[in-house]
Amino acid sequence: MTTTTATSSGRDVTSELAYLTRVLKAPALREAASRLAERAEAEQWSFEEYLAACLQREVAARDAHGAESRIRAARFPSRKSLEDFDFDHQRSVKRETITHLGTLDFVAGKENVVFLGPPGTGKTHLATGLGIRACQAGHRVAFATAAEWVTRLAKAHETGRLDEELVRLGRIPLIIVDEVGYIPFEPEAANLFFQFISGRYERASVIVTSNKPFGRWGEVFGDDTVAAAMIDRLVHHAEVISLKGDSYRMRGRDLGRVPAANTRE
Repeated sequence: MTTTTATSSGRDVTSELAYLTRVLKAPALREAASRLAERAEAEQWSFEEYLAACLQREVAARDAHGAESRIRAARFPSRKSLEDFDFDHQRSVKRETITHLGTLDFVAGKENVVFLGPPGTGKTHLATGLGIRACQAGHRVAFATAAEWVTRLAKAHETGRLDEELVRLGRIPLIIVDEVGYIPFEPEAANLFFQFISGRYERASVIVTSNKPFGRWGEVFGDDTVAAAMIDRLVHHAEVISLKGDSYRMRGRDLGRVPAANTRE
């Protein structure tokens, strides 16, 4: 095959390709077509091989663009990947466990993940990393703190749209609830949160992070019975991971060093 820009009939192939790819909204295909044509000629590809290569470039570009759109829509607090997690510092987490979660089998199986541990031990990093991995795999994700979810549900309840909101959220394959336990729930808030979690039971996945062990969730929800029911919904078909040790955010800092004196004083 050749890379000439005009056919024997006088048509300008370059202009025609530009027009067709614009109509098809395929910018990656437009940019790759000429480069791939040169490679196809050099390597003697068949027409089918050249067409497949062009379409693969466009599909890859669309996948990347879709993943970026899903990541923005999820509203993560920051961009943190699983690859960036410091397993050498946080030794209480098994790399193999996180690697398996990174395959997203738990999303396909509509299962949950719960990260428990003191503040700063990497819970939000891991939850975010899994969420971003899910976005890249084509899943919709929504991230918010427990307090933010309760505020959202309370507003829907006040306007009579709670059922509608729960149904809409139920269509999102992965919900991330960060910082359960940092702020105690009022009774009404605890009830709304319970409805939220129960509505996803065996229907979609939830990732929850908490600085409180399950034994103290009664303090969080203001009622041991509600807390027990909540835990039952979450841990059935779930991976529960306990993180320990020093703050992940303080790694690499010499906390035992005495600050130098201010000589100007």
